Amino acid sequence: MAEGQKKYEKPKNRKGTILRLGSYMIQYKYLVLLALGLTIGSNLLALVGPMLSGYAIDAIEPGVGKVDFARVFYYAGLMVVFYVVSSILSYILAVLMIHISRKVVYQMRKDVFTHLMELPVGYFDTHQTGDIISRISYDIDTVNTSLANDLIQILTTLITVVGAFVMMIVISPKLILIFVFTVPLSVILTKLITGKTRPLFRLRSRRLGELNGFVEEMISGQKTLKAYHQEENTINKFDGKNEEAVEAYYRAEYYGSVVGPTVNFVNNLSLALVSMFGALLFLAGQMSIGSISSFILYSRKFSGPINEAANIMSELQSALAAAERVFHMIDEPVEAADTENALELANVVGDVLLENVSFGYTKEQTIIKKLNLHAAPGKLVAIVGPTGAGKTTLINLLMRFYDVDAGKICVDNHGIHDVTRASLRRAYAMVLQDTWLFEGTVFENIAYGKQGATLEEVTAAAKAAKIHSYIKRLPQGYDTVLTDEGTNISKGQKQLLTIARAMLLEAPMLILDEATSNVDTRTEQQIQQAMRKLMEHKTCFVIAHRLSTIQNADVILVVNHGEIVEQGTHGELMGREGFYYQMYRAQFE
Repeated sequence: MAEGQKKYEKPKNRKGTILRLGSYMIQYKYLVLLALGLTIGSNLLALVGPMLSGYAIDAIEPGVGKVDFARVFYYAGLMVVFYVVSSILSYILAVLMIHISRKVVYQMRKDVFTHLMELPVGYFDTHQTGDIISRISYDIDTVNTSLANDLIQILTTLITVVGAFVMMIVISPKLILIFVFTVPLSVILTKLITGKTRPLFRLRSRRLGELNGFVEEMISGQKTLKAYHQEENTINKFDGKNEEAVEAYYRAEYYGSVVGPTVNFVNNLSLALVSMFGALLFLAGQMSIGSISSFILYSRKFSGPINEAANIMSELQSALAAAERVFHMIDEPVEAADTENALELANVVGDVLLENVSFGYTKEQTIIKKLNLHAAPGKLVAIVGPTGAGKTTLINLLMRFYDVDAGKICVDNHGIHDVTRASLRRAYAMVLQDTWLFEGTVFENIAYGKQGATLEEVTAAAKAAKIHSYIKRLPQGYDTVLTDEGTNISKGQKQLLTIARAMLLEAPMLILDEATSNVDTRTEQQIQQAMRKLMEHKTCFVIAHRLSTIQNADVILVVNHGEIVEQGTHGELMGREGFYYQMYRAQFE
């Protein structure tokens, strides 16, 4: 805890965070101006009350007992009118601020999600999904609550404090001197306490994001967790994460709650001093009872909002910490823009060339080392090798999810840095080992990558992927809704659907990364035959661990430690009895 607290002692740019929140508000400047007008009107009307109360009290003659009831009822009636109108304006203001905060939060959440879509794949490889979700949901909700409630409170505090101060000067400049001592004392104490609580609220948001990330990770891995009997160990880990989050929450709230009582004590001290010195001025004949009463009421209005403002400081600190996390995500660098004269890949033949390509996810470790590869148009290129050899990394580079550190990659004699990413990625259809389906119909999932796809086209792709007969047995056929990433169908069926999705595309190149790892051998052979027929004249890259599936490849690249150690057809490589031969024999003996 101490380490985390030390690391996050101060927000990186608190003023900048406030200004950026203001930039969202200024988009609705007319509504904000209306809210400002309502705030001023509501509070000024409420400020008239104590003065009218004093006039009503002065209608009583001290020591005589005579009361001018007409005068009392007149001022009391005015008080009722002013307070009723003030309450109505406050209600309208509250509704308006909820409306404004909803618009701001909608735009902020939209900005965050839009920015996420522009971030490079590497960002998601290095950040927990749960933490990202926490920023989009919890952190933005925290900002929403602060805008809807705390902002009104701050504006009310400012107007009420200034208005009450002016009225107190009008009533008795002498009694104002009391606040020369008490107000600076409140400010100093508040500043000292909030200075200590600010890093605690930042740490609280961070710990909650870590907890969400852990929970998301464990829930998605429930089958593996139970298979390895890790329930107790996982509970212990969760308890640790939960304790850290609760402890951070407790410390932030505990120290944040100290501000209110501290300032309240100073305000009560002010009230006691006002009562004492006001009585002395009354005895000296310099103030009336009504004036003293009005002054005391104004002193409560003066000190009360300061106390309330101190109470919401903890919420403001939490909102600023949350907003800072959100803006930090928005400030993450997006994928590098296409070059100024980038070309649109059109009429792609599928000639892929890699020359002296080197790459590492970190500068300290190079995974791909001076790799050379030529995939001729319409050829099936199989990439095999042990785990960690760099096979999937090679696919990441072909799709330009990552940029090479050295060398170049060309498609149809165009360097991929000289063409637009969108046109490059449209040239590929991809099926990964980790299947991904969204909540929607079977038809929508298969047609995902091809806008305007017809049912006939989707059906043809499903038949080619050997999944059509299964789909027809579903309750609503192609209109059956898949839920929660396709959890209502098997892993193998999910993979067949993603294969059908790739088959539907008219992309000239295809990438299969262990795409048949979740289907049985017989189905796998059928899919391979269907793919070979559908992918004629298309360049295909297939990453495979089961070497029996790529025996008909035009060329097999054997990758080890980021380098191509062998290449050739299955027969040629077996005849050499080298690295590939050893891998093949190891699988089948």
